[in-house]
Amino acid sequence: MGAIRPFLEVAQSSCGRRWMLRPGDERQAAVIGQRLGLPEVVCRVLSARGVTADSAEAFLNPTLRDLLPDPSHLKDMDKAVARLVAAIEGGETIAIFGDYDVDGATSSALLARFLTAAGSEPLVHIPDRMTEGYGPNAPALIALAEAGATVVVTVDCGITAFAPLEAAAEAGLDVIVVDHHAAEPRLPKACAVVNPKRLDDDSPHDTLAAVGVAFLLIVGLNRALRDSGWYGEHCPAPDLKQWLDIVALGTVADVVPLVGVNRALVAQGIKVMGQRRNPGISALLDVAGVTTRPDAYHLGYILGPRVNAGGRVGQADLGVKLLTTEDASEAAVYAQRLHAYNQDRQEIEAGVLIEAIEQAETAAAEDSPMILVAGANWHPGVIGIVASRLKERYALPACVVALDGGMAKGSGRSVPGFDLGQVVIAAREAGILSAGGGHAMAAGFSLDSARLPEFRAFMAERLRAQADGGGVVPTLEIDGAVDIRACTPELLEILARVGPFGAGNDEPRFVVPSVRVTKADVVGQGHVRCFLTGAGGGRLKAIAFKCVDSDLGMALLNSAGSALHVAGSLRLDTWQGRNECQLIIEDAAAAGM
Repeated sequence: MGAIRPFLEVAQSSCGRRWMLRPGDERQAAVIGQRLGLPEVVCRVLSARGVTADSAEAFLNPTLRDLLPDPSHLKDMDKAVARLVAAIEGGETIAIFGDYDVDGATSSALLARFLTAAGSEPLVHIPDRMTEGYGPNAPALIALAEAGATVVVTVDCGITAFAPLEAAAEAGLDVIVVDHHAAEPRLPKACAVVNPKRLDDDSPHDTLAAVGVAFLLIVGLNRALRDSGWYGEHCPAPDLKQWLDIVALGTVADVVPLVGVNRALVAQGIKVMGQRRNPGISALLDVAGVTTRPDAYHLGYILGPRVNAGGRVGQADLGVKLLTTEDASEAAVYAQRLHAYNQDRQEIEAGVLIEAIEQAETAAAEDSPMILVAGANWHPGVIGIVASRLKERYALPACVVALDGGMAKGSGRSVPGFDLGQVVIAAREAGILSAGGGHAMAAGFSLDSARLPEFRAFMAERLRAQADGGGVVPTLEIDGAVDIRACTPELLEILARVGPFGAGNDEPRFVVPSVRVTKADVVGQGHVRCFLTGAGGGRLKAIAFKCVDSDLGMALLNSAGSALHVAGSLRLDTWQGRNECQLIIEDAAAAGM
């Protein structure tokens, strides 16, 4: 059998990628169409995501009733619940120690809101990225003990914090670890370690974000407090569904696969978010100019970066404060500050990205299985975002390292088929890194600057082995071709039922074939806006973001009426009261290549 032919014969697009049709079962797609009366292109999208005719209806209507697991199935969950119930009923002070990213902020806010509703007044500590670094540290934990805490719950961190948790135990603290990062055979000293990625835990839900694990914790706590008779006499039982907007935000922003229970949490959380009951989220939507009903795109690209900005370049605990306040005026102040921090972050990121691309071009030309760049005075708060930009640009795992004296702090992002977290953990175990961890698609690490060449060689060797010795060919997966006349708001309404979209449930990517660019201009900060027309009629507005200096931008601006295949995702354009379909362009190729 020969090699699989590229879709529409595009072996090398404007972005240097081979277009491949996302594999699916055509027979199942046909049966789905017959049973549910959906358009053929939507049925193909479902089939390519593993949806069968028998599972299609449930997939299109994900519910927590059907998909939420019993919290007790996780190792140590019952221990964690029992200790927290004793603390609540005994009037002990409970502290929450969270990470400074969106998953950590939402996990901390979720647990804080529940404990407050249950009659407790928790302390919350979010470490400063620059002065404390990632994860639990002994001074902060001891300070919480001195402030009166007897129990500390670490959320989105703690699974490899061996020394700090030893110090916490010596200080008399009972620590409960609630995490989702890769674990080692050895577990930290704690009264409970709840993590579906524990090596001795056979939970099928190991793709939960930390906020998803935290939600299971409060489900278990809520059940135990109800059974003990705590509610009624001391406080009313809270409605946990009111906080699903927080869960959805953390789940999408942490880029975990939106399948199974994750998909249900996000689908239901978006519904709650649409009601704007959380003052902080409502204020953040307002300051970002979002007037439409929010969806997964807004969570991942509008809200998430702003909540993250506090931990990256501003005040680490600002995200938690935003998500826990009930004061609308206070929420507006927090939201405005986060919005301003995000603008600062964008400016810092832009400067680092320019320098990083200059270095990355050399690595890309050497047929390396990865990109690793390093620079002095690069802000540690933006290196993860820059790594994401490089990953998208080169379709390779990318690591960005900030050098500070003799130390190097890095962040990496990966592409499907390469487990970056596994490599980073192996490098730490080999003694190359002083600290490091993560999961398949993202990782963080620290090391002595002098060992950076050794780390680069170690990573290249391990990632090359993961590629089975073959070359890494950048590809773009396509869900099918759509005639320009079929790109309508009605199609988008049907496609939305396949969402929420994100990691593990990619937003459908279509090709509008053999179209011509009738008008193209540069707008905003390097975006190319254009209008496409089809040979048989029809017109479609389209935009390619931040591409004016790239080969894609040149192809759109200088097509001179030549026919192009244009690939991207379809979105609804509601600007200034419009209700039109728009193509978000990701790639293009000359028709007939």
